[in-house]
Parts: sequence; structure tokens; C-alpha cells
Amino acid sequence: MTAQTSTPTSAQWFALHTLSGQENKVKGYLEKFKKAEELDDFIFEVLLPTEVVSEVKGGKKSTKVRKLYPGYVFINMCLYDAEKQVIIKPFYFVKDAAGVIGFVGGDKPAPLRQAEIDEIKARIEAASGKEIPKVTFEVGEEVKITDGAFANLTGRVDEVDPARGKLKISVSIFGRFTPVELEYWQVQRASES
Repeated sequence: MTAQTSTPTSAQWFALHTLSGQENKVKGYLEKFKKAEELDDFIFEVLLPTEVVSEVKGGKKSTKVRKLYPGYVFINMCLYDAEKQVIIKPFYFVKDAAGVIGFVGGDKPAPLRQAEIDEIKARIEAASGKEIPKVTFEVGEEVKITDGAFANLTGRVDEVDPARGKLKISVSIFGRFTPVELEYWQVQRASES
């Protein structure tokens, strides 16, 4: 291991294994203290992929942020010098951060392939600005409507559109089945009521 500096063109993506539930803490620490430790020339981006998930409990819709890769944080950094030796200062700064178990790959971490980081970024992009329902429904399933004009009626799921978080439900109104489009959070399984 050497203490030589490298250029940003040698930056690569690495995966860090973290303690469960410590991902946000690790990301915050690395971003906050890299400047204080004079590592801005080595550490460029810390990535914690997440998505927004919605669920209904007791008739109330709630949303929360869920990690796409629990137990992992991704970091774009210069870790190796021109002779392919680990650069000591950034290596130990990252490895010894509170909540970090270590680099995936141990003391000679292998960088992620470009296809792997592209896939991770594509998942982040796909989840960006979208709410993903925690509960999934199946065609033919009996549901009870909990919100809106048809509250307290039961119906059958005819179509599921997970991308939009919507369901088409057949509801019996005055003896006729009428199709109704509702959001996931507006219904619950008939067996749960």
C-alpha cells in the first residue's frame, strides 16, 4: 500500500458492506468528513439507492423510504494508484467509518463493473418520483374498498397496474357489475377486514 495520489480518471465504483440499518449514517459520515480529512480528491460520490414504498395500515396510507440494497452503500473513489496498489488514507478512512463492515472484496476490493453500476443507477432512476405499493394484488382476488365513493363495498380485481399503483375492480352496484379504477391504498384484501 502506498500513499501516492491519483487522478480522478482512475476513480472507480466500489461496494461497501454496512451494518444493518446504518446505511444512511455511513453515507452521511463519508460525505461530511471527506472534506475535513482532505479526501475530496479521492472520494467523489456516495450512493445509497432507495425507493418510496406506500402501504395502508388501519385505513391510513403511509409512505416510507426503502433501501434497494439493504446493507450496502456504493462509493465512487480513487482507491488504487498507478501501480495498482491501495492508497492508504482513503482506504482506511472509508473502511474504518462507523457502521462500515468493510469493502466487498476485503483488503483488495474489486471495483464494480460499469454494467453493474449502470444497473444500480437504472433502478434508482426507475424508482425516482414513483411510489411503489408494498402490497400486491392478483386478478380475481376479493377486495374491500376502504376509501372514496365506493367505501365499504367489496369487489373483484379485474386488472392490476403496478406501474401506476392502480387496480380495476368490478363492484356490484344495484345488481350490476361496474368497473371502478382505484389506487392500491384505497382497498384491502377482503380476508383482512
